[in-house]
Amino acid sequence: MRVTLLGTGDTTGTPTVGCDCDTCELARERGVERTRFSVHVENDRTGESLLVDFSPDFRMQFLREDVALPDAAVITHIHFDHLDGLGNVFRVLDSLPVYAADETDPKTGKSVAETVSDDYHYLELLEVHPTTPLEPVRICGFDVTLVPVDHPPLVCYGVAIEDPETGAKLSLSGDTSYDIPDSSRTVLADPDLLLADAIVPAHLCAYHPLGGRHENDDGVPRTFGTKHMTREGALELADELNAERTRLVHLAHYYPADEAFEEPLAIDGEQYDL
Repeated sequence: MRVTLLGTGDTTGTPTVGCDCDTCELARERGVERTRFSVHVENDRTGESLLVDFSPDFRMQFLREDVALPDAAVITHIHFDHLDGLGNVFRVLDSLPVYAADETDPKTGKSVAETVSDDYHYLELLEVHPTTPLEPVRICGFDVTLVPVDHPPLVCYGVAIEDPETGAKLSLSGDTSYDIPDSSRTVLADPDLLLADAIVPAHLCAYHPLGGRHENDDGVPRTFGTKHMTREGALELADELNAERTRLVHLAHYYPADEAFEEPLAIDGEQYDL
């Protein structure tokens, strides 16, 4: 299993368009990027590739990293930075199976699968497969399981991807607060690599209108507002899941410049062989 981090940034990416903050300027100086979130997973046994989420930066990401176009895809939720790159497959692919959760979202009245089908009805090449969370499905030779996480007000899912032949395992927290259900944590546990949402460091919760939530015993917030984990929360989750290796993703340019490129914060283009 070869994992390529195509996009490791949040909804605006780093550098952010029109921003001259110290972090964005440092990213420009170093020639590094955190584009909108997407992960490419190649099965070297079958020669197939799975894409998790469709970044609006799809075209640039695939040209830059020179990885194979996906044979199938998983969509974790319907926010634009995870979905709106799907239109890029028009006249690029002949067919694409897309797996997305079949649970109805009380907020939208549709499942993620239904939203993908409706919003991209013009893409006849899509084969949308409604998928039941917590039930593994075989995709590209991998056992793939969607797990509910906490990203209000919309439903959202993390993903566990396992190679049944080698035992290699990749877990993605998805966009989530620290309040991930125990049943989902069980599925995500013991990965060789964990990609965990860590939008900002905990000390920046003071600047969020809602502050921080899910404080640990030392009073450190593990959730920023309501939707995303802090760096500290993501690292505590990694410990609880017994992750062999952790990379923090979905990172905002609000990280102070002297913290923004410290380990284990990821940047685009990183590759891992599991």
